[in-house]
Amino acid sequence: MDSTIRPAREDEYEPLGRITAAAYPVSYTHLPPDRPAAGPLEHPGRMDFTIRPAREDEYEPLGRITAAAYLDDGLLAFGGSDAYLRTLRDVRSRATAPGAEVLVAAEDDRLLGGVTFVAGGPLADIAAADEAEMRMLAVARHARGRGVGEALVRCCADRARALGGRRRLVLSTQPKMHTAHRLYERLGFARAPLRDWNPVPETADIDLLVYELPV
Repeated sequence: MDSTIRPAREDEYEPLGRITAAAYPVSYTHLPPDRPAAGPLEHPGRMDFTIRPAREDEYEPLGRITAAAYLDDGLLAFGGSDAYLRTLRDVRSRATAPGAEVLVAAEDDRLLGGVTFVAGGPLADIAAADEAEMRMLAVARHARGRGVGEALVRCCADRARALGGRRRLVLSTQPKMHTAHRLYERLGFARAPLRDWNPVPETADIDLLVYELPV
């Protein structure tokens, strides 16, 4: 044969992880909101939407959903004039960035939300070499209460495990995002207060809280 079977090299961990993740479609199931989860990151019951990589024609609508979620929930320090809105809308840049993957929750062709999974590269804000990072989780207002955010978080955790060589999935969140904090804690994330940081040092009151999930 003209191919070789051998142990993976360290520089092949990340591309092999992407191949493995792509080969196994996401098959998360969904717990109704009134039922408690069985435990951290255990897959719950049935769901009626799919988690998959974003298509190019979905970049713009996902950008609108993401920007609207942050703006409507009061998460932008400067409201509609906040410069970060442009970053939130620019899904194409993060979908094509090295080490990043944009995932969406979709019901047929209707987008319900999305998240950016980062396995290194320029979009990693806080992740160390042995960590993966989750960024810009957003759920459309019409889709809230269906477990969309939970399914997207679970998908990122599975992506981190599939990569190999990763010990944790990490994320940054704002202090006022109490609903998100409850979700993260229910799924097994723990606070890492020594890693809290300010993305805009010249603005003293923009602090981000860091959460970690062992994978």
